Amino acid sequence: MSKAADVDRPSAAEWLASHVPSQVGRTFVVTGANGGLGLETARALGSRGATVIMTARDMTKGEAAVEALRAEQPDGRFDLRHLDLADLDSVREFAARVEQVDVLVNNAGIMMPPHTHTAQGYELQFGVNHLAHFALTILLFNTLLRGDDPRVVTVSSGLHRRGRIHFGDLHGNQKYSRAGYYSQSKLANVVFALELHRRLRTNGIGLRSVLAHPGYTATNLQSAGPSGISRLLMKAGNRVMAQDVSMGALPQIYAAAGPDVESGQFWGPDGRNESRGYPTLVQPLDEARDRELGRRLWDVSEELTGVHIDLAP
Repeated sequence: MSKAADVDRPSAAEWLASHVPSQVGRTFVVTGANGGLGLETARALGSRGATVIMTARDMTKGEAAVEALRAEQPDGRFDLRHLDLADLDSVREFAARVEQVDVLVNNAGIMMPPHTHTAQGYELQFGVNHLAHFALTILLFNTLLRGDDPRVVTVSSGLHRRGRIHFGDLHGNQKYSRAGYYSQSKLANVVFALELHRRLRTNGIGLRSVLAHPGYTATNLQSAGPSGISRLLMKAGNRVMAQDVSMGALPQIYAAAGPDVESGQFWGPDGRNESRGYPTLVQPLDEARDRELGRRLWDVSEELTGVHIDLAP
């Protein structure tokens, strides 16, 4: 695209105002909303009149985020609640206190930490990025069904295309790679969201399961997990190549509130290699559509989380 064409593109704020309708009267749960993509998503939805339940593990950071939003939007409806996705007990406690939700945005994530485990002993990336959001979705399922145009938006990554599900070593206890297990967790996000979509359609349920990814976006995700040379390289990449978080959040904002979004769709940036740009429909890794893989991951996720729902494949 030419520089002249770039100048003609709307700003993120202009795009949002013209493409996302009023969300007055609707309630969104956004996980990991104290910073990065989650905070930007809460900001955008709040500006359209939504009530936003913002979750944070660190309540001090969460309170600072809410204070900043209320300074920008004095009439905004922001409700901060504690949620530690590295502990399934915390997921259950949070879900039990949610009385109303129209859209769940499974946004929070962790990227490439040292080999670490959740409270239940699961590899941290698989546990936080996939298992906790799987459990949260199922625990909020009946509440979502009472919602207005209910949706589950699962935020993945373009790196899901490098992943595979290590069923023989899900938690990296035999051989662990930070990048490999991050990609596994992001592939699991895609496989889960597509399997949920199929089960919803099979059972004639109107809830929509939608995917989104932010492309290459500068957030604190790249510095919170990686260490050493990897952290330095990612910081340099953020400065030189990454797009701003206000742009990176647009695909998931549109997936959550866009008027023409359909279940089973995957929204990502429209630029080269899906690394930056405005929201457009993108395609997942072919393997992620495999029905047997979807059923197997679903069964394993139920077993590991202890969360089950009668939703036939």
